[in-house]
Amino acid sequence: MGNIKSVCIIGLGYVGLPLACVCAEKGYTTYGFDVKKDIVDKTNSGISHIDDEWLKQHVKQVKGKIIATTDSSVIAKSEIVLICVPTPIDKQYHPDLKPVVLSTESISKHLKKGHIIVLESTVFPGTVEEVMQPILEKSGLKAGKDFILAHCPERIDPGNKKWNVTNIPRVVGAIPKEKTKVVADFYRSITSGEVIELSSIKAAEATKIMENTFRDVNIAFVNEMAMSFDQLGIDITEVIKGASTKPFAFMPHYPGCGVGGHCIPVDPYYLIERAKTAGFSHNFLSLAREINNNMPKYTITRLAEALNKIGKSVKGTKITVLGVAYKGGVDDDRESPAYHIIDELKKLGASLKIFDPHLISKSTVKTLEEALDADAIVIATNHPEFKVITPELLAKRGVKVIIDGKNMFDNFEAIKKAGIEYRGIGRS
Repeated sequence: MGNIKSVCIIGLGYVGLPLACVCAEKGYTTYGFDVKKDIVDKTNSGISHIDDEWLKQHVKQVKGKIIATTDSSVIAKSEIVLICVPTPIDKQYHPDLKPVVLSTESISKHLKKGHIIVLESTVFPGTVEEVMQPILEKSGLKAGKDFILAHCPERIDPGNKKWNVTNIPRVVGAIPKEKTKVVADFYRSITSGEVIELSSIKAAEATKIMENTFRDVNIAFVNEMAMSFDQLGIDITEVIKGASTKPFAFMPHYPGCGVGGHCIPVDPYYLIERAKTAGFSHNFLSLAREINNNMPKYTITRLAEALNKIGKSVKGTKITVLGVAYKGGVDDDRESPAYHIIDELKKLGASLKIFDPHLISKSTVKTLEEALDADAIVIATNHPEFKVITPELLAKRGVKVIIDGKNMFDNFEAIKKAGIEYRGIGRS
């Protein structure tokens, strides 16, 4: 089960596409299986369907080296299969494992002796052994005997210029345990980052959940501090800067109008719901989710307060939401809090405009100039393109209120001096 030469990656999204690029660059025969034909066609043409500079460059470089297809039979042509499909939650915040299950069923039909099957998607502890393994073994082959089954949770941060699939450390757990090194060695061949071999698949599953839950809890803490500091008249960004001078036991996290992306607002629910089946309640994690889920509404509250100060209400007022993506500099709008802000403003009867330079298809206007024709601006994403907004520009366009949902303006005092009502999250 060694000497791997061919790889099949299931799911050519934010995780699978960069992984396919690096596998192809390292000389592996690389198959990419995706159910979306447009993604397959673009990949085969050397075009990234994701607005990311690293991906645009690398997909172009490996044109013809990634064999992308909607035909799952390529699974049988590979020696190692990497599952990189979404693991979302439903409207009741329950984990939705359907993409993992469907992918596993496809693999089961083409499973062969010696195969290595690796799940990269984030799941709750026990998913690989309790959900995937029984499906795969319907083939008549046994995990640990006839094929290796493993988990190496993805660690992708869209837009991060320092850490990417080529250098970020990884963790691996496998069945059988003594074959963990085989899987780890494959990852060592495609990344310069350290690859840690864990004692079990469950430990690997729990590692990813802990990483993102840690961030969610700390963001919730700082969001609650921000709401408190708004009442006390303290600038939380100044406090975080001061606290960050402590050389140990403090890690800065920052407040905002909500938590987005496919990991942080989703992963804690995988642990919360799984723990319930074992008779344990994650009260702390649940509270963190409640706080972070409330931040879009809190942002609207800040807006309403500022508008009331100038004798206006949300209803009928020209309001622009700047940004749809969940973070600055990317076109990724998965679980973006901007949508909750937009929905709430629509319910309240605002005369609404939306602009995101990375997601023009989700915008109602095409330029920032058009977007600034408003009484109030809500910054929902800290895109670098918004850095051109100055107090002078806001005043010239007649903007009376700005809600800085990402605390991106360091010159907020100048904004206030220009006669504009400014509110941040934990600063005013």
